Amino acid sequence: MPHLGGGGAERVMAQLARSLPRDCFEVHLGLITEKGCLSEALQPGVCVHGIGARRVLFGAPGIVRMVRELRPDLVLSGMFHLNFLVLLLRPFFPARTRILVRQNGMPLGFEGQRFSAVLKRLYQTTYPHADGIICQTDAMAKEMTGLVGSRAGIRVLRNPVDVQGIRRAVQRNSQRWIGGGPRLLSVGRLSPEKGFDILLEAFAEVRSQFPYAQLVILGRGVEENALRSRCQRLKLNGCVRFMGYVPDPESWFGEASLLVIPSRLEAFPNILLEGAAAGLPIVTTPCSAGVTDLLYGQPWVWVAPEISSPSLACSIKAALCTVRSGDRFPHLWLDPFDLPDSVSAYECLIRETLAGVAR
Repeated sequence: MPHLGGGGAERVMAQLARSLPRDCFEVHLGLITEKGCLSEALQPGVCVHGIGARRVLFGAPGIVRMVRELRPDLVLSGMFHLNFLVLLLRPFFPARTRILVRQNGMPLGFEGQRFSAVLKRLYQTTYPHADGIICQTDAMAKEMTGLVGSRAGIRVLRNPVDVQGIRRAVQRNSQRWIGGGPRLLSVGRLSPEKGFDILLEAFAEVRSQFPYAQLVILGRGVEENALRSRCQRLKLNGCVRFMGYVPDPESWFGEASLLVIPSRLEAFPNILLEGAAAGLPIVTTPCSAGVTDLLYGQPWVWVAPEISSPSLACSIKAALCTVRSGDRFPHLWLDPFDLPDSVSAYECLIRETLAGVAR
């Protein structure tokens, strides 16, 4: 991984590193930088290696050196821009080392629209050299198949979420919220594709019907100053709080009334799984086919008809008119993502890949 500094992809990789059985695997975690906000949560049996490069591209010599020293049976790379580099470096790795790449975004999504031709070429020249490609949803796998062909060893594996661990964490965390409610929570990187500008506009409309509503946003990013300015323009300064990066967002779940996911585009938001594990009612945009396919018709989940502030506001108000503060619900669609089942699927793929049958 580039680092363990906080996003959903980082949390998935940390969860895998913690959870793969130690009686079967010796787990090493290689970080391109030495940042590691989640590293203290890893089990002692995980050996963490920090290359210390300033950027992913500058980490190439360190990656080669690390792989040649450790001589791993298998390398799992977990973010698409790092996947390109790892696969380009494959000729310098030991011949027996297998490579699995996990796709953390839609192949030609929001970030790739401007440079889709370049991205397409990168995928087509690098990804076929992987021993397997892990996609999070069927929709992602379909798009990847269209890019690199059906012979590329594409598998759909669900993101692991520690359902019981999250529920225990929610129970033991102290009060985080202040003031009245309802209390809306949103979590993610403050960047354009996450749609927090859409959320702020929608929240201003929600306040016209729920004048004591609060919104807490967990995350940091390049859009923070613009979002704060938008809050001021919308006269939301007293009811919206930006709390920055929080390594344990579940500590805010306990007293939240609603989890809101306002993204323009997501492969599959991990916060959706974490919020569902805590039983939170959820409002989301139709940010990907994977999300809408999973949540269509599910109770206690409101999927906005379109990605816009009016549509999101309407869905939030519908949810707040239906649920009471503190209501929690069993989200049965979460079962395939639960930690034992999802980690077992990863373990099976690793074994198949090492046996040479994944392709």
